[in-house]
Amino acid sequence: QVQLVESGGGLVQAGGSLSVSCAASGRTGTMGWFRQAPGKQRELVASITRGATTHYGESVKGRFTISRDNTKNTLYLQMISLKPEDTAIYYCAADLRLGLILGPEEYRYWGQGTQVTVSS
Repeated sequence: QVQLVESGGGLVQAGGSLSVSCAASGRTGTMGWFRQAPGKQRELVASITRGATTHYGESVKGRFTISRDNTKNTLYLQMISLKPEDTAIYYCAADLRLGLILGPEEYRYWGQGTQVTVSS
């Protein structure tokens, strides 16, 4: 069983930057960030394999960067040029498989989520 604990997040003005991180209790395969706004479905923000192959959701391309430190079992998400529509709970997800994983239903482990709020 892998435990995931997110940190970071908070309140930022539109155009600002924010970072969130996720500490895993053990070795994982592919990891990802998802977000869910009120009344909306959970959507993929970005996914990254152990070998650092990445995939981004269309709405965050060019603004968000996913990375990981395998020696620390930690996942990161750097967010710039934030928009009010980026407001959501951001969830860290992990699986033991090694290929890119894009669907939320395919991830085995989830963090508790951290709130990101972008004010206009």
